[in-house]
Amino acid sequence: MAFLCCTVLVLLCFFDSASATFIADMDYGGVPLWINRLLGEPSVLSLQGRMDSAWFRANNHQACPQQCDCPIQWPTALYCDHRGLADIPDRLPDRTQYLFLQLQTDTLDQAALQNQTQLCYFFANHNRLSSVPSALPVGLKQLRLAYNQISSISRGAFRNMHNLTLLLLQGNRLQTIKEGDLKGLVSLNLLDLNGNLFSSVPRHLPRTVQQLYLSNNTLSGLDEDSFVGFHNLKYLRLSHCGLQSRGVHPQVFNFSSLVELDLSYNKLTTIPTVPTTLQYLYLEANEIQGFNVTSFCREVGPLSYSRMKILRLDGNKMSYQQLPPDWVFCLRVLESIYI
Repeated sequence: MAFLCCTVLVLLCFFDSASATFIADMDYGGVPLWINRLLGEPSVLSLQGRMDSAWFRANNHQACPQQCDCPIQWPTALYCDHRGLADIPDRLPDRTQYLFLQLQTDTLDQAALQNQTQLCYFFANHNRLSSVPSALPVGLKQLRLAYNQISSISRGAFRNMHNLTLLLLQGNRLQTIKEGDLKGLVSLNLLDLNGNLFSSVPRHLPRTVQQLYLSNNTLSGLDEDSFVGFHNLKYLRLSHCGLQSRGVHPQVFNFSSLVELDLSYNKLTTIPTVPTTLQYLYLEANEIQGFNVTSFCREVGPLSYSRMKILRLDGNKMSYQQLPPDWVFCLRVLESIYI
């Protein structure tokens, strides 16, 4: 039986610690905001110190809190960030859809936000919040609370937030998520829990999530049912989690919805079993010593092969010469492999 395979670009690389550098976006929390520029988009940078606020006020006749900037170019955006505010400014404009807010406090005056019926994008990264506040505007589509001091989620915080698609909680102090904490998030697509204090994959997460980020948590291991029920999960990040092969169940990642899996910068000694539908696998900077074709293909045939496009194995304890001769029949659509 003949098999078709394509030419694969093999790159021999060395581990570069510089590739691990992560720069947190001060306003967006590390995840870009994709907005139609024809409709107007808030700047990625704060306007503080970039334009004269007196000029803004002289030329902008719309109401604007004294402590904030209301750009003429983006009348739906309100910048109250990086000003060392202690409280939410009074009389926020009703037109506000994008609110950038940094406060020197561990709580929010929720009454000041409840009436913001037009608010869709709330940026409260880099504050001192100790918990996810309750009674936030129910119309929110994106809530960014990255790099706070959050250790708990207020009871009923998300009860009526049916439109929320993105929730950023990375860089906080969460250790667990209790049943009911995220109840109400029926549309959530992206959940970022990077850089918290989880020792295991938290239970009770919304099953609608397609992108789940758990990097930079110290995970003791992964059970067979760690991701059971996540039928829509496509992108999973678990880098820098201290994972070891003996603590990772062989079938934990073997579910067909998965498209991209990041297991880089762990302590894995073997390649885990992944679904044949997986397209991107990042295993750089582990302790992997060999290559097992069955990790990617349980069988090989005309219709039985891996859809893998990019495979990173650089920074491990193996070389290109250790690849078995039949690996190309399994990874026949591979575009790049890094060793």
